[in-house]
Amino acid sequence: MKSYAGLLATSFVCSAAVSFFVTPLVRLLSVRLGVLDTVSSSVKTHKEPTPVFGGVAIYLGFMATMLLLRLTTNFPTGTLYNLRALVIGGSLVFVLGLVDDLKRPEGVDYKPKFLVQILAAGLLIVFGLRMRFLQPAYVAYAVTMVWVVGVTNAFNIVDIMDGLSASQAAVAALAFLMISLPSEELYVNFASAALAGAALGFLPWNLSSKRKIFMGDSGALLLGFVLAGISLGTRYSDVNDAGVFAPLLILFVPAFDTLFVSLLRLNQGKSPFLGSRDHFALRLEKMGFSRGMVVLMAAAAAGLLGFCAFLVTRLPLWSAVAVYVFVAVLVLWVARRMALVEMR
Repeated sequence: MKSYAGLLATSFVCSAAVSFFVTPLVRLLSVRLGVLDTVSSSVKTHKEPTPVFGGVAIYLGFMATMLLLRLTTNFPTGTLYNLRALVIGGSLVFVLGLVDDLKRPEGVDYKPKFLVQILAAGLLIVFGLRMRFLQPAYVAYAVTMVWVVGVTNAFNIVDIMDGLSASQAAVAALAFLMISLPSEELYVNFASAALAGAALGFLPWNLSSKRKIFMGDSGALLLGFVLAGISLGTRYSDVNDAGVFAPLLILFVPAFDTLFVSLLRLNQGKSPFLGSRDHFALRLEKMGFSRGMVVLMAAAAAGLLGFCAFLVTRLPLWSAVAVYVFVAVLVLWVARRMALVEMR
């Protein structure tokens, strides 16, 4: 057990170190190449052109850890197979995001982006990562694809404020790690530790006032995709069947923002694929909270929801249902408050 804990700690530290020390290098590269996120529309919330290659550092931190584990650890064949799925699929969505970053400000059209994401989700299914509580198999495949593509884009959509997407990814990864211990699905544990490290290693630079860098679509899409893949590997219903919804609680903050802004835009006759300043984080800022406080509040909410997810996988059925009811009531109250904030 001590050796196992040491490997998890090594995964976290290695990923965080690579991400932290590579970030200023890719920032310099982004500046030299002129790949910057400019203030090209009223939707943007920053005030000056900012480098966007942070996703490269996150990717290298995560992948370097995966390579280290492969070379130094005798994992069971199944674990290596699952990690390979995350590596290949994650690399695919990372390249997609990188191309999108390089083509700023227009970016890649949403149709080819969805196509590549569906392909990456299909790779997870081919490697055996899918929702196993649904039958028949084709229903499980379809819902798995919707889930993976949805979570992947949710982290991109929520990335509208410094530190928000990275902190949400770190908290979610640690929540999956907490729930999966102990587990024979070793890939969940090590991928969670590595992803949390990569996100946290990048975070100080994202929050820096002098050497700021954005993760870009490459980082946000990678974080969302890997977390979606991780969520498919843990047994949530050993104690009660209601535990299968635990991943939704863990990833609820970015999922809520995605659903919230989509419904608002549709209600206003706008396309949900077009950006606008109607995210929950910007509404909290409009209410008078500083951006740092908004990020902390969102991280605290994610931590609370992660703990609720842990509870619903450990408590008896009716106690788990009570937790879901509590969360539902709280979310409806928050959504109503957010919707009343006037955004112009």
